[in-house]
Amino acid sequence: MIYFFISFIIYFSINTLFFNDDNLHNIYISKSSFDFEYQIPQIIYSLIISLILNQILNFLALSKDELINLKQDKIQVNIKQKEDNLHYRLKVKFIFFFFVGFILLLFCWYYIAMFCAIYENSQYHLIKDTFISFGLSFVYPFIINIFPVCFRFPALKNKKKCLYNLSKLLQIF
Repeated sequence: MIYFFISFIIYFSINTLFFNDDNLHNIYISKSSFDFEYQIPQIIYSLIISLILNQILNFLALSKDELINLKQDKIQVNIKQKEDNLHYRLKVKFIFFFFVGFILLLFCWYYIAMFCAIYENSQYHLIKDTFISFGLSFVYPFIINIFPVCFRFPALKNKKKCLYNLSKLLQIF
């Protein structure tokens, strides 16, 4: 849940960083009507930057891969030592995640509060841009993950090794 809130505040802050004089002037000229075509580049840029920052936080917050690696470790020698080592590494990762998350929340809260206090008339546009880019971040994994499936299904059905390898390559991204 904490990761979700930090992720949302990152989207909100990055969208706020992209509001500049040109955007504010466009809002003034359009008499506060939402110009979606003008906002598309800003939404896409903020989505890409936020996805990159969230991947860094994802590394710190989630430990699924490390636990699976320990579970699938075939060498059962010193398993207790490996568990203790993993426990220590996860503890350090989580402490670092909470520290970084707390600092991000403080900085972003301050920046967004100042922006919204100064530019009261642009709050509607900022919130709308944030929800659009945040919503696109939920659609993005479905779009990206459909390509490996499109290649893997025919590869398994027709026993084509090259298609299967291509699907594995696409799955990495």
